[in-house]
Amino acid sequence: MQSKASTVDEYLLEVPAERSAAMKKLRKLFLQELYGYEEKMVYGGPCYARNNVVEAGFANQKHFIGFYILKQDVFKKFIGEFKNVTYGKGVIRFTKPEEIDFEVVRKMLAATYISSNKVCG
Repeated sequence: MQSKASTVDEYLLEVPAERSAAMKKLRKLFLQELYGYEEKMVYGGPCYARNNVVEAGFANQKHFIGFYILKQDVFKKFIGEFKNVTYGKGVIRFTKPEEIDFEVVRKMLAATYISSNKVCG
């Protein structure tokens, strides 16, 4: 579901109550681990860019919370670390906010920060 919100603050106000705490915690981790990245709304969701290249993001979708890691070296390194998720190209889908392992999210963001590889196309 793409949002028309122009800021991440506005976006988070649209999130359903049962997902709000998880989404706010994701944002906090993104801001802590991706220091110096530009936070902006792209593709209808919060994204984090370095040198004008989006490297990560998250989004409230109809049936899941999407966690997007676009550095494939990082994505592949952590495949299998989460339980009860499905994967897509650069996305990890959490159907239940309470099942998000925020420590693995933090590690993936930290690995994104130090990765010099390109994002997936």
